[in-house]
Amino acid sequence: MAPDLNLLRPVLDSLTTRLHTGDPRLIVASPYTTSPHYLDLDTLSPASRIFAQALKEIQALKADYATASYEESFNWDHVVSVVRSLASQEEGFQWEEQGFYTVIFRSKLNEGIDRDWLGKLDQESHREAMESGGLLKYWFGVPDGVRANLATCLWRSREDARKGGLGPWHKKARGAAREMYERITFDIRRFVIEDGANGWRIDEWKDE
Repeated sequence: MAPDLNLLRPVLDSLTTRLHTGDPRLIVASPYTTSPHYLDLDTLSPASRIFAQALKEIQALKADYATASYEESFNWDHVVSVVRSLASQEEGFQWEEQGFYTVIFRSKLNEGIDRDWLGKLDQESHREAMESGGLLKYWFGVPDGVRANLATCLWRSREDARKGGLGPWHKKARGAAREMYERITFDIRRFVIEDGANGWRIDEWKDE
């Protein structure tokens, strides 16, 4: 019997996020583990750098994350505990409430699509986003038995996300959406880490 990839995903994520890039400034912040996809911590403020490092620990807690509550699908308590620990080690730094632009993609693939082309579109779009800057974490799961899936991006800001989506590969990916997906929805949230990193919440996004 083939292994249940949904159950193996946390193990695969853990191995991926611990890959050594050879440079302490660079971390793996997505399923893509070659150099064009690394995140350069030196480009970030202390708060964004700390959150990006903590997001290396993200794992799915539920096999049905494609349809389950976003808040309950990941180990957010652990991620924020890592933020608190890292913030306490940062000399002269105190964590103040900070919100991050969060995009939640829920989708259902069409049958019989070209998955190699879908992977190419996704990988090149991610490279563009990393070159643009401000993408702290990109995570996607494994399609379930009815081809439903979840992906999520956590960005430093909405403006970063806007700029990150302007490249030619993003345009190609948008153009291929009808061919690739039976349905796809986008939900925009604000992931808020409260003062002292002593709590977290996910708010509806409201323009400031």
